[in-house]
Amino acid sequence: MTPISASLVQKCGHCLMAAMLTAALFAGQALAAQSPEPILVFGHKNPDTDSIVGAIAAAHLLTAQGKPATAMAQGQPNPETQFVLKKFNMAMPAQLGPVAGKPVGIVDFNDAAQGPDDLNDATLVFMADHHKLGGLKTSAPLEAWLLPLGSSNTALYEMMMFYNVAIPKDLAGAMLCAILSDTLMYQSVTTTSRDKTAGAALAKIAQIKDQKALAYDLFKAKSAIEGVSARDLVLRDYKKFEMSGMAVGVGQIEVLSLSMLDGKKEGLLEAMRQIKKESNLHCILLMLTDISKQGTEMLAVSDDPSLPSTAFSSTFKDSSAWLPGVMSRKKQVIPPMEKALKK
Repeated sequence: MTPISASLVQKCGHCLMAAMLTAALFAGQALAAQSPEPILVFGHKNPDTDSIVGAIAAAHLLTAQGKPATAMAQGQPNPETQFVLKKFNMAMPAQLGPVAGKPVGIVDFNDAAQGPDDLNDATLVFMADHHKLGGLKTSAPLEAWLLPLGSSNTALYEMMMFYNVAIPKDLAGAMLCAILSDTLMYQSVTTTSRDKTAGAALAKIAQIKDQKALAYDLFKAKSAIEGVSARDLVLRDYKKFEMSGMAVGVGQIEVLSLSMLDGKKEGLLEAMRQIKKESNLHCILLMLTDISKQGTEMLAVSDDPSLPSTAFSSTFKDSSAWLPGVMSRKKQVIPPMEKALKK
């Protein structure tokens, strides 16, 4: 080969390589442009098991439908949720950051006060919940399943059956735990036959033969309160609501026996007073729910001292009253509070 022909081959080789690199660059840019931004799926602030597992389940459902999604969380897992994640080999979702301008899906809530501060600046594309409408507004249509069930994970199970999406064994076990937790082993007034049907199906997938034994383990984990500050106990399962233009906070602590809270009530009330002042609340309630006795000791701090008595038709002494049969915040606490505040 002459020096001229060798030089020509070298130059052509360089041109070909440059052309290939340019083509690859444009192809990569085109692929990136075609790849949708993952949908961020998350539950409410101060998340419980239904909220965390629900986000994981919803992300699985959306991804299986060709809509890449990532489960996120608005807070740290409580002891019960930690137990569930460990038992079923599931990773805790990462903590949620800013969502403005991003596609999002929400699970186990639809009240703006329970979402991130910039939720109204996000693009809401998906919702799965079992609570009443909370006033969220959207700029475009979305897929929304709001069902009168005991657990968001019952709704997600039904959605997976509707779309023919397979549920992995470990996810089925975690979803069963979320249903058992939210319905208090099917004892809560929120429980429906559909919750029980979903629970049985998920137990079969997860190869769990004794739901009662699993529920007892959940309740033991749920009752873990030693070493936890009064403030953290109040906020462990706490939600804020707007009622007749007034802010109301409602927390719940579920224990196997109220005796586990002996000596802690004054500390809880003091923490409630502090949170009420900081959050400019009209009223703050804390449900001390006895799973075994199936009732709640209600602690209340309110600008209107007569409000709790009016709402629950009970006499409150030292900011406390025993409410037999009351176990559900959404069905037995929020409705009477809204009614009382409308008067």
